[in-house]
Amino acid sequence: MKILTLCYEYPPVGGGGGRVAAAVAAGLASKGHSVKVVSAGMKHLPKHAVINGVEVYRPNSFRRHEERCTVFEMALYIITSFGRALWISLRWRPDVIHVHFIVPSGVLAFLVSILSHTPYVITAHLGDVPGGVPEQTTTLFRIVNPFAKLIVSRAKAVTAVSTFVRDLLVSAYKCTPVVIVNGIDLTDAPQEIDSAVELRIVMVGRMSIQKNPLMAVEACGRLKSDAWHLHLVGNGPLIPEVEALVAKLGLERHVTFHGWLDALQVQRLLRESDVMLMPSRSEGMPVAAIEALKHGVAIIGSRIPGLQDVLLDNKTGIACDMSAESFSQALERVMLDASTLRNLRIGAQQHSINFNLDTIVHRYQECMLRTIN
Repeated sequence: MKILTLCYEYPPVGGGGGRVAAAVAAGLASKGHSVKVVSAGMKHLPKHAVINGVEVYRPNSFRRHEERCTVFEMALYIITSFGRALWISLRWRPDVIHVHFIVPSGVLAFLVSILSHTPYVITAHLGDVPGGVPEQTTTLFRIVNPFAKLIVSRAKAVTAVSTFVRDLLVSAYKCTPVVIVNGIDLTDAPQEIDSAVELRIVMVGRMSIQKNPLMAVEACGRLKSDAWHLHLVGNGPLIPEVEALVAKLGLERHVTFHGWLDALQVQRLLRESDVMLMPSRSEGMPVAAIEALKHGVAIIGSRIPGLQDVLLDNKTGIACDMSAESFSQALERVMLDASTLRNLRIGAQQHSINFNLDTIVHRYQECMLRTIN
C-alpha cells in the first residue's frame, strides 16, 4: 500500500500522540508499505527527511514549541501543510490517508480527500473528542464540533486508541469505531525487576490541570517515611505552582524537576523507577503508562475510565480516588510491603504484552486494507 499519514505532531514535535503516529508509520514501512508523512515543521527541523523508512515532510508551520501547541498554531498547520499534502495525493496517488486527531489533522484529510478522491482512516486520540479533556477543549468543541462530525462521517473507518475514547466517539458522533490501542516496541524490555532502598516515583506529562501534578506532590508530602524520591518530567503552566508547593512542604531534596525529556531519556528514567504516579483528571491511552508497563513500573493512578486499559487494580498497580489521601495511602502500601510492590511490577510487565507494537501495526494494516478493497 501507499499510505499518506497526516498528523500535526511527529517526533521530536509533540507528545504521546505524535510518538504513536511515528511508531505506526515506521511499523507499516517495515512491513513493506510506502509511507509518507506531512507534519508541522519548525525552523530547526529539516523540511524533508527519511526516518525509520518513512518519508517525513515538515512545512514550516510557525510553531514555537516542540512540546505544546496553541489552537492558532493548529490552524497554521492546516494552512501551511495543505499544499504539500494535496501535491503528494495528486502526484503520488496514495491508496489511503491515515490521519491522527480529528482536529486539526482531520480537517486537512477532509479537504485533501475531496480534491484527490483518496479515502481516509481516522485514529482518534483523547484531546480531539468532546468530553475527553473538558477543562481544555470544551470551548473549542462548541466551535468545531459541527465540522468534526462532518470529518468523521466522511471517514472510511474510525479507530480509537482506548475503550474510553471509543465510548466518547460513539456518544459524540454516532459512529462505530474500532479500538486499536497504542503500542510500543517490547524488544528491549528488562528481564529482571530490581529493587532499591528508597521508593523511586516518576510522573511524566505536561504540568497542567489535566495531569494534576499538585495532587501528586501533596500526596508525596503526606508520606511518613523519607525513603522516597519523586521525578517530575514535563513542562507546563503549573510549574511555578508545583515548585512553590514543593518548597512550602519542604520537599526539595525529595523532588527532582527534569523538564521536557525526549522519549529515550524518559525510557532511561523509567528503567530506574518503581512506581508511575498518575493522578490525572482525564486520560485516553497514555503512551507513558504503556512504557511504564514495559519496564515493570507499577502504576498508581486515578480511578478514571481513561486508565482502565492499562491500570488493572491490584494487578498492574493501584487505582485511587481523586484525593491526595488516597494516593498517599497507596504509596505507603507499596513502601511498607516489598512483596506487594514486586508483584505489581511483575503484573505490569506481563500486561505490557497486550500492547505489542507489531500486533498493533498489523491491526492498522488490516483496517486500511479493508478500506481500499
